[in-house]
Amino acid sequence: MPLRRDPPFHAEHIGSLLRPPELVEAYRAHRAGRIDDAALDRARKDAVRWAVELQEEAGLRVVTDGEFHRTTYISHFVNSCDGLDFRPSSFRFHDAGGGTHEFLAPRPVGKVRRTRSLSAGEFEVLRELAGRTVKYSYPSPATMHFLGGAPDPDPEFYAGNEELFADLAAAYAADIADLAGRGARYVAFDDVPFPMLCDPAIRGQLEASGKDPERLLDQYVELTNASLAGVPSDMVVGFHMCRGNLKGTWLSEGSYQAVAEKLFKALKVDVFFLEYDTERAGGFEPLAAVPDDRMVILGLISSKVPELESRDALAARIATAAEHADLERLGISPQCGFSSAVVGNPVTVDDQIAKLRLVVDVAREHWGSA
Repeated sequence: MPLRRDPPFHAEHIGSLLRPPELVEAYRAHRAGRIDDAALDRARKDAVRWAVELQEEAGLRVVTDGEFHRTTYISHFVNSCDGLDFRPSSFRFHDAGGGTHEFLAPRPVGKVRRTRSLSAGEFEVLRELAGRTVKYSYPSPATMHFLGGAPDPDPEFYAGNEELFADLAAAYAADIADLAGRGARYVAFDDVPFPMLCDPAIRGQLEASGKDPERLLDQYVELTNASLAGVPSDMVVGFHMCRGNLKGTWLSEGSYQAVAEKLFKALKVDVFFLEYDTERAGGFEPLAAVPDDRMVILGLISSKVPELESRDALAARIATAAEHADLERLGISPQCGFSSAVVGNPVTVDDQIAKLRLVVDVAREHWGSA
């Protein structure tokens, strides 16, 4: 199979951007009943227009909508389905001071059925406003089960994970088919479960609760592939692996080696976006398991901190990664979005712009074009 290019590009952005204050205020006004749905839609469209212009001015050849229609990167898909809701997770976010933080995660609470088409509205706004390639992002299918603690499904609705996952896959497949019919040709899954399964502490937590991490890994690979079963041959699919991204905190650590052989070789995607901004991700050795017909976008630039990365340090890391995967199959991006939830990471808009421009500049230096 020939290597697929354009997209993906050597310079990429994951998805979310810091919400402009006008959009945040519009959401508050809508909740308070001071503006109607039409006014909120206008505010969203204005914000997406700003996001597109920001990315285009930074030199990116592919743009997203900043995830400005969502409260979190997960929310739109949960809200598209009956049978999914948010509940407290058994996992915790971690900060640099050693603290931990609770959060709400998606959880199956009934029979899962896609009943609304929220993705379509988001995509149509982005496509109308963008002058170049657009990328549409989904939370990964495994997110809907694992992030809440990989709970056993309610026996009132499902006999086991297999039945639940079949319905989840059907919901994703229907949503992606809808977008494909509207002209979408570049989609990406944002995934936290697979990197969490690289963490020995989380594996231990799962085993203590009677879960088999390797069985879950196998099931999630099957679930992901089933969700993509109807993807058109000309649609490019990305898979972003993240260790958690909320206000500068994270969920997990551990080398990709724990999942590399199964994940990189079995997932039916075209490009992997891999977090590599800190030592929490381990070394580049697992890249050797990525098949030659897949690209790897290295998430070397942090969206969690305001400090701008050194170009020399980035060049050295790219060179090291190229010892394990051909340079031409590599690219660069931030390790995640800048605002996976409305609250955002502890960076400014100027920091965000500088980091996106750095992505483009480094790509041009190493590959001749972004």
